[in-house]
Amino acid sequence: MRVTFLEHSGFLVETGSAALLFDWWKGELPAVAPGVPLCVFVSHWHEDHFSPRVFSLDDGAREVRFVLGHGIRLSERNLERWGVSQGTAEKCRVLRGGERCALPWCGVEALSSTDEGVAFLVSVDGKTVFHAGDLNWWHWEGEDKAWNHNMAANFKRFAEPLRGRRIDLAMLPLDSRLGEAGFWGPKYFLELAEIRTFLPMHQWGDFGFTGMFLERYPEFVGRTVPVEHDKQQFIL
Repeated sequence: MRVTFLEHSGFLVETGSAALLFDWWKGELPAVAPGVPLCVFVSHWHEDHFSPRVFSLDDGAREVRFVLGHGIRLSERNLERWGVSQGTAEKCRVLRGGERCALPWCGVEALSSTDEGVAFLVSVDGKTVFHAGDLNWWHWEGEDKAWNHNMAANFKRFAEPLRGRRIDLAMLPLDSRLGEAGFWGPKYFLELAEIRTFLPMHQWGDFGFTGMFLERYPEFVGRTVPVEHDKQQFIL
């Protein structure tokens, strides 16, 4: 797989038979090989994960499918506002947590999120790719204790379908705004599933937080690949 980081939580994952685009909302896309089909994933409607311009990728240059987290409403009003044709709308699937769909090039399983929308588990070319969206252990200092307790319980419940599963690539939030609590989510994922490669995301440009995570949990050094700048590419 060739993986390109596209700011914040955006990634382009290119395999032998398809290109998978996750939560692209900002910047320019690198060129995708001609004729390679494109699967566009949008975990939820927050503006740091979703831009309506993703629909412009259905430009006739290649086969395209869209998988959207629930909450992204394809109402007539939104389709008109976003400039989405009926033909493009017919290439969209909207998933809730626990739902699955089969595309011509990959299988998709959606997990519920602790924020909005869903996380995506994608099977393609014999590999498994996980993009967490905003599924994370969000623990905020100063937040109500009951809220934080609820969050912890929901996070563990929503992540449970990953228990013991082999995941070749996982893109997980590592958010420094949470302080040391920002480590809790990725640590839990890395202990829950057999994740071979972890790429941090949702870092708001604070890429040094990955080093702090690895200092605290050196056992994850071999599986964690630091993300350091936009358009950075990885060959896995």
